[in-house]
Amino acid sequence: MSAPGDDPIAPDPLPAALLDPLEDYLRELRLRRGLSAHTLRAYRTDLLGLLDHLVGRGVVDLADVDLRDLRAWLAAQQAAGRARTTMQRRSAAVHGFFRWAEQSGRLVRDPSAALRSPRPHRRLPATLSQAEADQLLRDALAVAREDDGPVGLRDVAMLEVLYATGVRVAELCGLGTGDVDRDRGVLRVFGKGAKERSVPVGRPALVAVDAWLGRGRPRLAVPASGDALFVGERGGRIDPRVVRRIVHRALRMVDGAPDLGPHGLRHAMATHLLEGGADLRSVQEILGHASLATTQIYTHVTDERLRSAYLQAHPRA
Repeated sequence: MSAPGDDPIAPDPLPAALLDPLEDYLRELRLRRGLSAHTLRAYRTDLLGLLDHLVGRGVVDLADVDLRDLRAWLAAQQAAGRARTTMQRRSAAVHGFFRWAEQSGRLVRDPSAALRSPRPHRRLPATLSQAEADQLLRDALAVAREDDGPVGLRDVAMLEVLYATGVRVAELCGLGTGDVDRDRGVLRVFGKGAKERSVPVGRPALVAVDAWLGRGRPRLAVPASGDALFVGERGGRIDPRVVRRIVHRALRMVDGAPDLGPHGLRHAMATHLLEGGADLRSVQEILGHASLATTQIYTHVTDERLRSAYLQAHPRA
């Protein structure tokens, strides 16, 4: 067995009384909640680490798990130097698993009900200034014009859509050609849990998408492309890893810009909306946040910017 707190996977097979419920739970998450493959892998890794730890303590059946076992696992995580955010995520995974086990009749009681995890330090997301975002898009367009190929048109369109709408990279990759409503100026987006929402999109992004659809996509598309809005160089639906590389490469061209991925453009869009006077509820709906508390972090970002501007500009700051 791996030492307590080590990352999985266990070298020996886990008992079926522990492993089978885990696989059932992951199947439930996939079918009922529509979680992404990336999220499911993270859940599986975290929970396998717990099960490996339990076996090391002599626990071989889910019904034998108690609060002390779970607290010992979290203590081992802390002793191994895990970040607070990692410990909170793993604790949340454990809560979800055992709550499901109780609700599905696999356990009489939930041993994680009283389990507490450390509150994470609230970190403000790095973001772009409006000037940096503008330069990012202008530079990308300039490169596309010089190249005059389909890939450049695609990259500009994706960058414009990411910044205009704040969609997640998985949502961007999942867009179809029929999800662009030019008359209403919105995108139809399927977010976490396959929840559908309409997201406003500005004219520059629509112009870039039209250029890609008219002069770029036909040169890359193949029969297997289906209705995918954005495709790779071999014609398949664009991969999130490719999108991340494109965003990182574009940001390297902007002097002083933080090294962000696609999610950084989402942060920038939300921050710039609030700086422009948008209300928090509207930003929540656009981003597809289930809770307003998730959106509120952007008010802290704008507050920090206002404070910084005040300190720099006011003669008696």
